[in-house]
Amino acid sequence: MKVSLRTVVAVCAVVLTGMFQSALAAYPDKPIRVIVVYPPGGMTDVLGRLIGDKLSMRLGQPIIIENRAGMAGSIGVRAAAAAEPDGYTLVLSGVGSFTVNTVIYKELGYDPLKDFDPVVPVAAVPNFLVVAPSSPYTTLAQLIDAARAQPGVLTYASSGIGASPYLSAELLKVMANVNIREITYKGGAPALIDVLAGRVSMGFDAVGTSAARVKAGQLRALAVTSIKRVAAMPDIPTIAEQGYPGFDVGAWYGFWTRAGTPPEIVRKLNAEVNAILKLPDVVERMNAMGAQIMGGSVEEFAVYHRSEFDKWTTFMKNTGIKPQ
Repeated sequence: MKVSLRTVVAVCAVVLTGMFQSALAAYPDKPIRVIVVYPPGGMTDVLGRLIGDKLSMRLGQPIIIENRAGMAGSIGVRAAAAAEPDGYTLVLSGVGSFTVNTVIYKELGYDPLKDFDPVVPVAAVPNFLVVAPSSPYTTLAQLIDAARAQPGVLTYASSGIGASPYLSAELLKVMANVNIREITYKGGAPALIDVLAGRVSMGFDAVGTSAARVKAGQLRALAVTSIKRVAAMPDIPTIAEQGYPGFDVGAWYGFWTRAGTPPEIVRKLNAEVNAILKLPDVVERMNAMGAQIMGGSVEEFAVYHRSEFDKWTTFMKNTGIKPQ
C-alpha cells in the first residue's frame, strides 16, 4: 500500500502535537532552577527572587535560585547553556552576558543568539553615578574636571566588563574624553561596598539597589544614566542634561531557557511572568526600585535582544577592547 507524503506529514504533525500537549500538561512536575548570573544582593538577584516567589506560587513547584557569578555574568549563562532543553532551567541575565561578552571573551562557551530561546523581558533599570559621602565631588562637573586634571588616577567600581555599570562608565569616558580606571568586582553588591567605603572614586549602581542608601545619606548620587530623571528621585539630574546629550544607558533583565525547549513550555512561562509583572504588589515593588516594567511576547523579546546585541557589540568593538 502506498502512502502519500502528505499523509506522512499529517501523521507526524499529529504525533508531535500530541507530544507537545503531553509535555505542557505535565509541566512543571518538579522544581525549576533559575540561574542568577550575579551574587546575592544585586539587582539581578532581587528581581530573580521577586519573580521566583510569585512563579512558584502560580506553578505549584519550588523555584530554586542559584547564584552563579563570574566573567561578567557569563559563568552562569554557560551553566544554563549546558542544561537540558526541558524548561526546568532558566537563566536571568541581561545586557552584558547576552550581548557584549561575545566581544570581550575569546572563549565564551556559548552563543547568546543560538544557544538560548528568549522567554520574556522583565525590567529595565537605569544606574545612579554614586560616590561616598566623604567624596570631594558634589557634581558630575567636579568629578570630570578632576579626572581631566589627573588622568588615570580616579577609579570606578565595576561589576564586570560588559555589565551595565561598566557600559555606563565607558560611555561616559568616551563622551567626556577622560581616563578613569576600572576596578572589577564579582557583582554589584561587593562593588558598592567599596564605593560606600571610599576605596574607589565612584561607581555606577542600579537605582533599585542604591536609592535607599542615597536617601539615607550613605551614598551621594551625582547623576542618573537614563534619558529622563527617575520619578521617585526627581532631584537627581541625568548625565544627558549635564552636558552629554543622548547619554542613555540602563540595565535590562530577562529570562532565557535552553534552545530547543518545547515552544508551548516557553509560551507558558512567558504568560506566567507577564501576569506576575501586572500584579499590584509587584508593580509597586518595581516602581520603588526605579525599574521600568517590560514584559511582552517571546517574539518581541527576540527582536529587542537582537537590537541591543547589535548596538552594544558595535560600541565595544569601536572602543578597541581586546578579547580576553
